[in-house]
Amino acid sequence: MTIATESPAGSGRRKIKLVIAYDGTDYHGWQIQPGLRTAQGVLCRAAAVVLRRPTHVQGASRTDTGVHARGQVGLIDTTGPVPLERLASALNDRLPQDIVVLEAREVGLDFDVMRDVTRKSYRYTIYTGRFRPVHLIRFCWHFPRSLVLEAMQAAAQYLVGVQDFRSFATRLDQGQDTVRTVFRCAVTRGGAGDTDWITIDVEGDGFLHHMVRLMAGTLIDIGCGRWPPEHLADILAARTRTAAGHLAPPSGLSLEWIKYRQDDPGSDGAPAGQV
Repeated sequence: MTIATESPAGSGRRKIKLVIAYDGTDYHGWQIQPGLRTAQGVLCRAAAVVLRRPTHVQGASRTDTGVHARGQVGLIDTTGPVPLERLASALNDRLPQDIVVLEAREVGLDFDVMRDVTRKSYRYTIYTGRFRPVHLIRFCWHFPRSLVLEAMQAAAQYLVGVQDFRSFATRLDQGQDTVRTVFRCAVTRGGAGDTDWITIDVEGDGFLHHMVRLMAGTLIDIGCGRWPPEHLADILAARTRTAAGHLAPPSGLSLEWIKYRQDDPGSDGAPAGQV
C-alpha cells in the first residue's frame, strides 16, 4: 500500500506522531548509523516509500543496540496530506516482522517529540529458572540464581526521587547534567504464571546512558547478597561508575511508554535527558 502525497492547493505543514514497537535484538539501536541496521533507518525507508518522498522519522528515545520497545514514539514532519486511517497499515506493509507502527495520529505544530516528554517507563526482565526460556530468551536476561526479592525491593526505594545519578552512567557528554528524577522503581516477582520471572520497572523524567541497565545490574547484585540494600545510598553519593554494580545485558530491557506534556496538561516538568 502506497499513499499518494500530492499537495493540494492550500495544504500546509503537519506533524504525525507514531507509536512504535520493536524487537531490538537484530538492531544496532534506534538511531541511524551508516552501514548498520537501526530501527530509525528502516522506518525512514518505509516512510519514504509510502509517502513517495524522502521522509525523516525523528525519535523520542535513543535505545541502544539490542534494547526493545513497546512504546517508542516517532514523529513525521510533512507538508503533504497524510490519510491517517491508512498510514500505520501502509507503513507496516513495508516494515520487517520485528517492528510495527501501533498508532499514527496528528499532533499540533508546536509538538516537540523530545522536549515535551515528561515521563518515560522502562522495564527490565530477568528469568531465574534453571533452564533458559528459549521462546522468550530474546526478551530477558537468563540469570539462573536465587535472588532475594525483598532486598532488591528495599534497595530500589533508594533510587526514587531527584538525585545525582552520575554513578549510573557509562558515558557522559562534556558538562552534561546528571541529576534526574525517578518517580518509581518497583521490583516484582511473577510473570506468565511463573515465579522465576522478576521485573524491574523504572519511571523517570529522563535517563543517562545505560542508566537503567546499571540500576538493574546493581539491584541484582544486591539480590545476590553482594551488598545490603542501604549500600545504594553510598553508591549514589560516590558519583562514579566504578561504585555501581555490573551492567545488565540489553536483552532484558524494553522502553514501555513515553508520556508528554500534552497528555497531562497539569504537568510543567521538562525532561532532564533523552536516552
